[in-house]
Amino acid sequence: MFVKKGDKVRVIAGKDKGTEAVVLTALPKVNKVIVEGVNIVKKHQRPTNELPQGGIIEKEAAIHVSNVQVLDKNGVAGRVGYKFVDGKKSSLQQKIRRSA
Repeated sequence: MFVKKGDKVRVIAGKDKGTEAVVLTALPKVNKVIVEGVNIVKKHQRPTNELPQGGIIEKEAAIHVSNVQVLDKNGVAGRVGYKFVDGKKSSLQQKIRRSA
């Protein structure tokens, strides 16, 4: 998977399209990521010892990794490719060229 925890990404599909945020959790087995402030859902929580008042809690839900693009340090979106150098895998990021 090309996205890791802590990467800055841009959401390219869905209700939060255009949002730039940080990846909180990467779930490689299901190809999903949890992005800070994106795909907020409301969960009805029953009162427990940890949360005695219960109520409606808002939290981030996972989105598919194909709906995000990694941003480089300059904030430019790109695609991530991999290359083997001396038997070790290293990643390369290609900038996406926009035709005007």
